[in-house]
Amino acid sequence: MSSKPNAPQQPCAQKMPQPKTTAIAGPQTPDQLKQFIFDHLDIRIPDRQICPGHNSPMEYLWHTWRTDQPALRSAGQISGDCIVWANRGGGKTQLAAIATLLDGLFKDDCRIRIVAGSLDQACRMYEYLAGFVAEHFEDRIDGRMHQEKCRFQNGAKVRVLSQSQRAVRGQHVQKLRCDEVELFQEEIFNAAKFCAQSRGAVLGAMECLSTMHQPFGLMQKIISQAADAHIPIYKWCLWEVVEKCTPDRRCSRCPLDNDCRGKARRADGFLRIDDCIAMMRRSSRMGFETEMLCLRPNMENAVFGDFDPAVHVCPLEYNEDLPLYRAIDFGYVNPFVCLWIQVDREGVVRVIDEHVQSGRTLSSHAELIKQRTPGGPQRVAATYCDPAGAQRNGESGKSPMDLLREAGIKTYSSKSDIQVGLELIRRALRAGDGSSKLVISPKCPRLIEAMQGYRYPRSAQGDRAEVPVKDGVFDHPIDALRYFFVNYYRPSGKVAVYRS
Repeated sequence: MSSKPNAPQQPCAQKMPQPKTTAIAGPQTPDQLKQFIFDHLDIRIPDRQICPGHNSPMEYLWHTWRTDQPALRSAGQISGDCIVWANRGGGKTQLAAIATLLDGLFKDDCRIRIVAGSLDQACRMYEYLAGFVAEHFEDRIDGRMHQEKCRFQNGAKVRVLSQSQRAVRGQHVQKLRCDEVELFQEEIFNAAKFCAQSRGAVLGAMECLSTMHQPFGLMQKIISQAADAHIPIYKWCLWEVVEKCTPDRRCSRCPLDNDCRGKARRADGFLRIDDCIAMMRRSSRMGFETEMLCLRPNMENAVFGDFDPAVHVCPLEYNEDLPLYRAIDFGYVNPFVCLWIQVDREGVVRVIDEHVQSGRTLSSHAELIKQRTPGGPQRVAATYCDPAGAQRNGESGKSPMDLLREAGIKTYSSKSDIQVGLELIRRALRAGDGSSKLVISPKCPRLIEAMQGYRYPRSAQGDRAEVPVKDGVFDHPIDALRYFFVNYYRPSGKVAVYRS
């Protein structure tokens, strides 16, 4: 296929009018839509919700269909946006191709664009569409199916886009289907948010489909923002799409039984049970939970795999009977971070507050830190910071630590290997006896995200590197926390206390 799906169209010769085809009645209920797809495509869409809080694949198709039927759409609905979070092999791409076919058949002059985490993935959705058309609806196409675009006789147009700023910007279409969103570049995804616009009875819609691979990756961000944006989420996993388990299979002998617990007996999908067993055996447990059960993002390359919000996050208040510490990581373009920390008499490190902000001067950060410090600066036992803060500016001759000192904040730093600090944090998260000595307040959302999102990179061979990714987002709150640990817990094992 061409690598330039957004190339300008060449003028074409005037085409002879084609004979009009018989109109097809549009479905008016979910059952009618399911039957229409079965009658015309010979595909049976699973329509059973198996897991609590999940949806069936049919619910997604009904959503994308009914939003453009004025008599069926929800009262006050202003867009057709939706998010699909589903398992690998869960039929996301094929279902989106069916939705695109329905748009082309029934929605006059509707413009649909397909973009994905890779051009190959976008073309895969279009190939599904081309197959449906070739086998069942070739008479509905105006002209012929091109490699990456087509036009229906009612004026509806479909085109594949590459994931690039040039391809995405300038598009004004009714339907934008984004497949494997987790693999998008975030700046391109943000540009794509402005593509979908309503036209006539057809509501503008941006549909995002993906599994969730990475902790606090793009898909998790989208899902976390969905409620505030009033965007529905359609979620299904292995159990909504697996084939029905037959009586000849005995649960006690099935490798899936611990996860299934009879769910497959109620299922009515298409994914073969034996294939699911094979995938489980060839993958890690974490990978299976992420890719097939849609339980959580994959934490296999997480720096702090033992971090559990249910254990390590709880409400905390400043305790005036305990010493107060601050930990600082410098930044301007990247975020400046200050953490307020106390340690109780049992040795539990309590992170009670955070300040994380970019684009402000060091003097403004200093004033804010002094204002937010509970009990006043006199209550601070020590302020620890990045050792790089001792480097002097070539023009002013002053270092960041000098500037903080002039603002009334005396800081201390000591050099240490990054692995030493990470190991101290891991030991606080979960000691050898299973106990935990690190608690973070909900008032520190950026640190909590960083504890889950901070990860090691993987090489092309799949090996894990020893130094975590410096992504400019998660590394800075962790660096600030690391400066506290390496300074507070000295190599001798003694606690270091420095009065500011």
